[in-house]
Amino acid sequence: MLAEIETLLILQDRDQKMRNLQLDLERIPGEEDAAKMRLAGDEKRAADAKAVFQANEVAMKNLELDIQTRQDSMAKLKVQQFETKKNEEFHRMGEEIENYGAEVTKLEDSELELMELGETLKSALDEAKAKLDASQKLVDEELEAFEKRRQNCQTQIVALKDERTGIAAKLDEDIISIYNRLFAGKGASAVVPLEDGQCKGCHMKVIKSTEMSARAEKVVTHCENCGRIVYSRG
Repeated sequence: MLAEIETLLILQDRDQKMRNLQLDLERIPGEEDAAKMRLAGDEKRAADAKAVFQANEVAMKNLELDIQTRQDSMAKLKVQQFETKKNEEFHRMGEEIENYGAEVTKLEDSELELMELGETLKSALDEAKAKLDASQKLVDEELEAFEKRRQNCQTQIVALKDERTGIAAKLDEDIISIYNRLFAGKGASAVVPLEDGQCKGCHMKVIKSTEMSARAEKVVTHCENCGRIVYSRG
């Protein structure tokens, strides 16, 4: 194989590895965002469950205050009823006490319903918190793995760039310039084999003189169809 082709294939291997590493680096932020979005969903569900539970707690507190207010009113009326000497006032206060008592009974029934609902909401909140804790742990682990992957890609890219510099120094500047243009414009395949007279880059048949030039291994040969550098596999 022509020495320049051997060197170009090594160079292309390093470039392809760097390209794949760079593509991996570009995927990481999206994967991190996806992980954070999963966590955000569980955070919202936990926050919603907490808000509903707290609203129920506030409602129970308000009922307790309403009950206490009516019980205090009943107690005052009973004292006033005991102190009054007028029959009419006594009966009126008695009716008010009965009305307050009925209201207290109704409020206590509502409070009992809220207490039962509170138990259901507490279970839902505990479940949402447990799921959030599990998700937080998983996402933290994923984010840590993403960061390690990022650092590993960056380290490999730096090492490959240094290695590439040494490899490229062995080639003529004109060849490097052509190779770089082809690599950038031909989907990271600037140097490809010829098999049965077919360029494995564009999959087109080359003319006989191109195939013979590649087989001769005297000069760097290009596919006349796509411009890629071609070599004979034998």
